[in-house]
Amino acid sequence: MKTYILLIVALLTAVTAAFAQNNNETLRLFLPTEYKWKMASDQESGNARMMELIPGNETLNNWSIIVTTVSMKGVKNTPLTSIMNTIYNKTKVNAPQSKLVMIERKDVGPNPWIIFRISPGFGKSRNPESQLYYLIQGNQNLYNNFVAVKKDMLGPLFIDQWTRVFKSSKLIYK
Repeated sequence: MKTYILLIVALLTAVTAAFAQNNNETLRLFLPTEYKWKMASDQESGNARMMELIPGNETLNNWSIIVTTVSMKGVKNTPLTSIMNTIYNKTKVNAPQSKLVMIERKDVGPNPWIIFRISPGFGKSRNPESQLYYLIQGNQNLYNNFVAVKKDMLGPLFIDQWTRVFKSSKLIYK
């Protein structure tokens, strides 16, 4: 999964690297507190930054739920459905049975966003993985966020809770 996200990040970053000067925009997610999140990984490469958060009592090798955020500095005016389809097509390479379902989107006005899910999991693993994605176009950056669980399907309560989490996010300017 990281490979596909990093590939997308690399492609978008290569195209827009020259435009990321003086960038001070960030996306703030208000995550459910019951997980007692901790930073498991924080990587920066060029104009992209990827952070992974897991419950405080888990590890990157043994997690039940993981939140991944990728900010692509300077990436603007990229069709979100194109990114969604790229993520889905890359997923299908290792998991041809995967299904893409659009949950909700906002196309009109500033800062368009899209929420979608991909189920079931990745690779030939016996442990399926399902993801709920939230892509949002900021004024200066593009943000790719997702929550993943090791389950065949995301239940309606999970989708509803995380859709509310994603939609409550705020673009912050410093």
